[in-house]
Amino acid sequence: MKTRGWVLAAAAALAMAGGAFAQEKTQPKGPGGFDPVRLVEDARKPENVSTTLEIVLLFTVLSLAPAILVMTTSFTRIVIVLSFVRKAVGTQESPPNQVLTGLALLLTFMVMAPTFGAVKREALDPYTSKEKSKQISGAQALERAEAHLRVFMFKQVRDRDVLLFMDITRQARKEGQVREADVPTEVLVPAFVLSELRRAFIMGFALFLPFVIIDMIVSATLVTMGMLVLPPMFISLPFKILLFILVDGWHLVVGSLVQSFYA
Repeated sequence: MKTRGWVLAAAAALAMAGGAFAQEKTQPKGPGGFDPVRLVEDARKPENVSTTLEIVLLFTVLSLAPAILVMTTSFTRIVIVLSFVRKAVGTQESPPNQVLTGLALLLTFMVMAPTFGAVKREALDPYTSKEKSKQISGAQALERAEAHLRVFMFKQVRDRDVLLFMDITRQARKEGQVREADVPTEVLVPAFVLSELRRAFIMGFALFLPFVIIDMIVSATLVTMGMLVLPPMFISLPFKILLFILVDGWHLVVGSLVQSFYA
């Protein structure tokens, strides 16, 4: 009887072990113990879903960072004026595009330093803070950063351009008045870009005038001397470069550009 009891106990233990092994087999696992079923169940939890959305939003913002830099900062005006300088002097590829873009970025960071500093202090630092009492959500961080960029853009934008886009989008407003609270960001950004393009072309026109006068003088001189075959641009280029050096052109252009944002 004792032998029979031991046999039954051993059979029951084997059956339980086999059942547990079969249960583990029914749950598919990937290499290294990766459990896709558990991963899907975890992904359905609200806290994990919000984290996933934050990651997707972060990568979206990073992919749009160049456009944000161009459309909401001083980069547009600076890079256009620098390109006007090169065209006015007449040098085709000097300075090269990489140098102009790099200089425009450096000047942009210098002009935007107060705004970027405020965004870091009031949006980025609280968002990445390890202290629970100081932490803010991603939406709050974006809202604070947007507020500081709006302050900068409102200082540079023209009311006429803002009214134009408010009329296009049929935004409610008082006749002839523009209040910051009434202007949404999707209206402010194109109005700001339009104002920046206008100022950049005004500065470009002022840069072109002295060099056009040099071209006219050289052309009239060549016609008077009967040298109709000789290209005037070939003769006027050294004089334009000399004039640009004598008046310390880069110093004047960069100084005027930076000061135009504080006028």
